[in-house]
Amino acid sequence: MNTSEAISAHAVAGLAERQLDWRHKAIPATANGSTHAQFLAANHTLADLQTPLLTLDSAALQANADHLADWCKEHGVLLAPHGKTTMSPQLWTEQLNRGAWGITLANFAQLRVAREFGVRNLQLANSLTDPHAIQWVAGASTADAPILSWVDSVGTVEVINRVLAGSDAVLDVLVELGAHGGRTGARGVDAAMEVARAVAASPNLRLVGVSGYEGSLAHTADDAGLGAVRGYLAQMRLLHEELLAAGLYGSGSVIITAGGSAYFDDVVSLLSPCISTGAEMGDPSVDLMIRSGAYIIHDDGFYRGISPFSRQGNQPFRAAMHGWARVVSQTEPGLAILDAGKRDLPFDEGLPEPQLIGPVLGGAMEPLQGAEITSVNDQHSFMTFDPETTSVQPGDVIRLGLSHPCTAFDKWTVIPVLAESAGDQTVVDLIHTFF
Repeated sequence: MNTSEAISAHAVAGLAERQLDWRHKAIPATANGSTHAQFLAANHTLADLQTPLLTLDSAALQANADHLADWCKEHGVLLAPHGKTTMSPQLWTEQLNRGAWGITLANFAQLRVAREFGVRNLQLANSLTDPHAIQWVAGASTADAPILSWVDSVGTVEVINRVLAGSDAVLDVLVELGAHGGRTGARGVDAAMEVARAVAASPNLRLVGVSGYEGSLAHTADDAGLGAVRGYLAQMRLLHEELLAAGLYGSGSVIITAGGSAYFDDVVSLLSPCISTGAEMGDPSVDLMIRSGAYIIHDDGFYRGISPFSRQGNQPFRAAMHGWARVVSQTEPGLAILDAGKRDLPFDEGLPEPQLIGPVLGGAMEPLQGAEITSVNDQHSFMTFDPETTSVQPGDVIRLGLSHPCTAFDKWTVIPVLAESAGDQTVVDLIHTFF
């Protein structure tokens, strides 16, 4: 592994030699047997593809990646995007090339994917309790290529101690603060301090920071939701201050990390006072790190409404994914059945949103007013419309706005990237995913 690179350019470039075939449902049968590079060299357009389909918009991807990178630089915070959103080393490269500290992952399998592609700095936003995972991280994490993980209970510390007993391995961990009604994390500052003391007493662990996830405590940007988030972040700051006062950090460099894609502005507002060079009184240096993952894709649903840049009217992110489906049945007035369903498109944070209609894929399309996806089956969507004002025929193509990129990419092994979703619809890249 070349630790001078944030990710292996050679490994990522090697994806261009992958052969495309029947295993990749986004690839037309006419391209079966071609490589990724050969497919792009043929200058395919959206019209050469088939439905159901998920596509990405290159212009939007680039704009979103630039926007958050610039914002983080302006605010003096680190970014470790949550890679589980896309599980795409190509998109991780875009983020790392813009200065991201590293990539955050959710589980052991995802860590292995990232390290296979040479991602140097990794963070597991989870606790290690699987003995195989503990042993692998102990062997794979080095000073030049660290793997950070979280602990949220004395029991977790004890599991790691048992697995690594007798070895000289030392894992860098962050104590995770949770909250009642949340997901993981020690329930309260006192409980987190107890975990930190157990880490400090362990020969195989070193405490390097505080972690948390505010997104599990709220799902709205109203007063109640923002109040819950801000109260939790205040507790994270208190925990950090108590850890400093108790001298429990085991490193000269500390990371405080929170911030998904919904509330990263509040994270920076409330926790940036903790940032420090460590010049005073011998304290460690302190960096603040956010972990937004969905921002590079964004959406036309949940994140469109809750993203800080949308709420503040400050150059909102752009939706960089769209679904495309054909009408396969139109046998009663006002109801069309489309050929895309749960196996193709996300539905957990809002159903797809009909946006445009046209007679052929890649051809002229018109706004589709008043239509709605009312339910989805495994392979079909139910679209209602007003038959008095709208004509929908079998074979028509519908462009769909989507919600929640985190449950979109896992349905596709290869995703075509268009120069633009509207405009130049040349396929300029193919994104490979590894779920």
